[in-house]
Amino acid sequence: MTLPPARPPTDVESRQADLLRGVAEGDEQALASLYDATSRTVYGLLLRILPDPSTAEEVLLDVYTQVWRQAGSYSAARGKPMAWLTTIARSRAIDRLRRGRQEQMHAAPLDEAVRASAAAGVEECVLASEVSSVVRAALDELAPEQREVIELAYYGGMSHSEIAAARGLPLGTVKTRTRLGMMRLREMLRPVYEGV
Repeated sequence: MTLPPARPPTDVESRQADLLRGVAEGDEQALASLYDATSRTVYGLLLRILPDPSTAEEVLLDVYTQVWRQAGSYSAARGKPMAWLTTIARSRAIDRLRRGRQEQMHAAPLDEAVRASAAAGVEECVLASEVSSVVRAALDELAPEQREVIELAYYGGMSHSEIAAARGLPLGTVKTRTRLGMMRLREMLRPVYEGV
């Protein structure tokens, strides 16, 4: 028995595949456009797996971070772009569920954590001050659009939605810039934290 011929990709699938090729080439705007076009569906899947909407939002950003890193591994011969995205999302959600269970099993009692934080001494305060200045210097190294959204979120206390509204940007663009900026900061600050 012969299989029927594969149907040609739809316009949406072709557009998503084009965006993935752009992401593979390092195009941040392609990632933002892909996020805007697909994140609602991916988030819906995550909400069915994860019990907490804020956890689903965190995992959603993890999914698109993985897409940014691995877009070059996408192959249209192995499936549609949306199938690839939802496979990543499902895997990340299950990983988060497992990690959450492990963290609950190994979590220290609250009063123990309070005692540990009360024991912080002068040395730790000095170290925190030094780390703060290193973080500020690293922020200055970011692309201006990434630095702006991170500063508004972390120093201004604004949500992604508030930043998008204040700057007239799509929400997906704000989230993408934040995530890419945070990834870059993590890379720059890794030597500092490994030395602590």
